[in-house]
Amino acid sequence: MSDKTTAFDDHAFYRSRRGWILGVCRGIAESRDVPVFWVRVIAVVLLFVTSIWPAILLYLAAALLMKPEPVLSLRNDDDFEFYHSFSHSRKIALGRLKRTFDSLDRRIQRMETTVTAREYDWDRRFRE
Repeated sequence: MSDKTTAFDDHAFYRSRRGWILGVCRGIAESRDVPVFWVRVIAVVLLFVTSIWPAILLYLAAALLMKPEPVLSLRNDDDFEFYHSFSHSRKIALGRLKRTFDSLDRRIQRMETTVTAREYDWDRRFRE
């Protein structure tokens, strides 16, 4: 493995899809490998120490800023890049997918044109 740092990071903060309230505490706990119980205890203590509203606003801000946990695990930099581009702008990510599929469609059409061309059929017959 190289020492080169990549954009792919296994310990990125994501909101957990299995959390109680928006998944912020579980997401922080999973990314830092600590028990979710202690993260929730800290959140409740902050709730009472800050007279409730600042902690609630901080929690909601964290929920808005943290991306939801990917449904599938991110195996490489390409998966990481696609997930983050999709979570930032679905329109851009879907446009990228559409361009890829359009390119594949054009390649398949060229292959079909070649295979179904009259000259291709004669070449195949002469080889038999």
